[in-house]
Amino acid sequence: MLPIIACSIIAMAIIIERFWSLQKRKIIPQQQMVAQIWQWAQDNQLNGERIKTLREGSPLGRVLAAGLMNANMSREVMKESIQDAGRHVIHQLERYLNTLGTIAVISPLLGLLGTVIGMIKVFSVITDVGVGNPGELAGGISQALITTAAGLTVAIPSVIFHRYFRGKVNELVVDMEEESLKLVDVLHSKKQGGKKS
Repeated sequence: MLPIIACSIIAMAIIIERFWSLQKRKIIPQQQMVAQIWQWAQDNQLNGERIKTLREGSPLGRVLAAGLMNANMSREVMKESIQDAGRHVIHQLERYLNTLGTIAVISPLLGLLGTVIGMIKVFSVITDVGVGNPGELAGGISQALITTAAGLTVAIPSVIFHRYFRGKVNELVVDMEEESLKLVDVLHSKKQGGKKS
C-alpha cells in the first residue's frame, strides 16, 4: 500500500501542477501578439529590448522571439529557428507527463502485487490453521482486495489526466504553430513589399 499511496500523492501533485502550468492564458497570453509585433515593426520599434521582453513573457513569446532574431534571414532559416525553439517549449509543456503515464501503468501492477501477497498470506494461514477459521482467512483476502482497489483508484484518474494533458499540449502546440506561421508570413510579406518599392 505504501508505494500506491506514494504514487497517488505524486500523481495528484503532477495533475495540480499541470493544470496550473498549461493554462492557455499563460502559454498564449494574447491572440493579437503577432498583430502587436507587426505594429512594432511598422513603427520601427522592434528592438532587442522588446524581443527580450517577448521571449521572457510566455512560451509563445519565446518561439516568436526566436523567429524575430532571424527575421532578416531567409524564410526557411526563420522557420527553422522557430521550430528549434518550439521543440524546447514542447519539451517544457510535456514536463512530468511521462511520470504521470508511468504511475498510470504501475499502479494496477502494484495493486496486483498486493493481491498476490494477500493470497500468499491466505494460503499460509490455510497451511497453519486449516480452512476452519474464516476470521484468519479474511485478513489476507481483504488485503488482496484493498490493494487491487487502491491500485485501480490511482491508475484510472492518472490515465484520464495523462490523456487530457497530452491533448491539451497538442492543442497548444497547434495554436503556437499558427501564430508562428502568421509571424513568418507577415514579416516576409513586409520584406517583399519593401523590396518592390
